[in-house]
Amino acid sequence: MKEGFKSGFVAIVGRPNVGKSTLMNQVIGQKIAIMSDKPQTTRNKIHGVYTTEDMQIVFLDTPGIHKPFSKLGDYMVKAAVSALEEVDAVLFLTDVTEELGGGDRFIIERLKNVSTPVFLVLNKIDKVHPEALLPIIETYRKLHDFTEIVPVSALQGNNVNALLETVGKYLDEGPMYYPADQVTDHPEQFVCAELIREKILQLTREEVPHSIAVEIESMGTGDNGVVNIGAVIYVERDSQKGIVIGKQGVLLKEIGKLARQDMERLLGSKIFLELWVKVKKDWRNRESVLKSLGFRHE
Repeated sequence: MKEGFKSGFVAIVGRPNVGKSTLMNQVIGQKIAIMSDKPQTTRNKIHGVYTTEDMQIVFLDTPGIHKPFSKLGDYMVKAAVSALEEVDAVLFLTDVTEELGGGDRFIIERLKNVSTPVFLVLNKIDKVHPEALLPIIETYRKLHDFTEIVPVSALQGNNVNALLETVGKYLDEGPMYYPADQVTDHPEQFVCAELIREKILQLTREEVPHSIAVEIESMGTGDNGVVNIGAVIYVERDSQKGIVIGKQGVLLKEIGKLARQDMERLLGSKIFLELWVKVKKDWRNRESVLKSLGFRHE
């Protein structure tokens, strides 16, 4: 390891749907956090690892901080807020195409209690005229004394390297927490379950997306080198089961096909994926079910 090597943990926070997972995937260079145009897509703190010759940054992509309406929502907000206590810097991500709203103010109030450096990251700058940024920056400046303000486009990658260099300046010298080639600390099962959930989010509408949980029941490599994965998709009601399966099983097949393609890219192996859909009534409000699916208050 190089002399003067720096390392640290950085939380990405912001309202739901401002591009936190997009930024994480852009930084890491591959998909580890799922993306969707639906709010509250991220449910757990996802760790992405960015390593260069000079530094290693472990990013926590937190669930969007919002007013919770279920036990699952409550878990998500607690996970996001607790992330602020355990990091070396915080990136507060905002969407410059939207007005500063109550959700942003809610997070800024919480950031006032944070002793670590807080960066304001203005996302989606590719969507606005550069001159429009100055008044937006002024509005945020009045609300909080941010350590640094960095405009980026997470989707296009504009200015993301500058953001990483800026973060590096505030990190102390430290160890390499993960091997240089590791991009996430989540087990492969978790990422595969998330990829299945992402496809359901993309292909279903209305209340179905937030009523979905995915559990990998089995995962193993056969003699032929093919990875066999068995996964269960949980829904809250019988009507949702019908929607996810689709007419003559068409939607479930499509979910499986798209998820399998992403998994093959992630694992670099051929995948045989089997999916089942089961009903677990009102699982988002049942503590025992949330625990069995991996949602725990730490």
